[in-house]
Amino acid sequence: MTNVQTNSSSLRTLVWMTLALFLAYLSVAMSMPAVTLHVSQTLGMGNVASGLGVGIAFLSTILSRGWAGRLADERGGKFAMFRGLVLYAAASLLCWASSLPVLGHDVGAYLVLLVGRLVLGLGESFALVGMLGWAMAAMGPARSGQVMALVGTGMYGAFAVGGPLGLWLLERLGFAGLMAGSIALPLVSGAMLWSIAPAMSAQGRRAPFSDVLGLIWKQGAVVGLQGVGFAALGAFFPLYFLAHGWQGAGYGLTCFGLGFVLVRLLAGRLPDRIGGTKVALVSLAIEAVGQALLWLAPHPAVAMVGALLTGMGCSMVFPAMGLEAVKRVPAHLRGTAIGGFAAFQDLAYGVTGPMAGLIADHYGHDSVFLVGLIATVVGIGMTWRLAKGSQAGRASTLA
Repeated sequence: MTNVQTNSSSLRTLVWMTLALFLAYLSVAMSMPAVTLHVSQTLGMGNVASGLGVGIAFLSTILSRGWAGRLADERGGKFAMFRGLVLYAAASLLCWASSLPVLGHDVGAYLVLLVGRLVLGLGESFALVGMLGWAMAAMGPARSGQVMALVGTGMYGAFAVGGPLGLWLLERLGFAGLMAGSIALPLVSGAMLWSIAPAMSAQGRRAPFSDVLGLIWKQGAVVGLQGVGFAALGAFFPLYFLAHGWQGAGYGLTCFGLGFVLVRLLAGRLPDRIGGTKVALVSLAIEAVGQALLWLAPHPAVAMVGALLTGMGCSMVFPAMGLEAVKRVPAHLRGTAIGGFAAFQDLAYGVTGPMAGLIADHYGHDSVFLVGLIATVVGIGMTWRLAKGSQAGRASTLA
């Protein structure tokens, strides 16, 4: 009975932490579609500049994942998480400053915006790795898949709400008003998490980041390929709808987020129960169908279904492959492994924005989802090989 009560208490704490992450991540989610519209419409720049405005945040995230992972391993996940929240607020402050009249609507305003987006990416690195490291240390290795699934629910649930909310605030308050609201959200999150005790980090020899990457790069590549479709949807869905003359672009991210959260809630324990590669294979197949519908959609309702299926497909790839990745490292390197693993998804997000903008300029906004479809199919092939390799490994072990 004591173990049941302890598990129940731990789960309630994890849900509370996820809610706090949800509020903090709204500052990221609300800005993603708003930045593309602000850059293209207010600043008068093209698709490449719009994509760079979104994607550059992932550059600093990629470069800092190893640092964030080591910090979480050495100082604890809570310490890393709170550093991320402070950076979230600072980033929103910089983005707000970029809209001040003194900078005008030109290159100077755009450069300040890019600096704010770089700081946001740095905050995202520390916040996500810190939260995952903190929660997994508290819940134990046997529930790592559930932790990643629930934490991801908070993040992408923020996208479900943040997409239309960000566009709504942009329309009514302008970009400065949207960014002002984004400054407060991570501060509220920090207040919610302040009294929760940090979890002790496991002790052991610290391996170089490159050695950890060598153990997890295949799983990381799969999650990176999955991320291309999401990044294309997040950055260009509003412009895609505008190009077709369709209404309701903000609800595309809502459909994505609803599909994502629904699958996480229903299937969050599956990787722990049946293994990550099986879950990832089915998930990637669903994402591929969603990307195909977005590419070929003749009507906005079909595009919304494509966004929904993309969310459902993307939902379990990160926790499924993440579970396989953390299994390959000792407990004291788990934060470093999470940081390295997540960097592959960040790389996909960072490259996809400007690359998709360039493709959209030459071939239309529909074509960015063809790129997402191709990336997902390659991911299916890689996951299939990983599944076959793990089966062969188990067979040789039994022999």
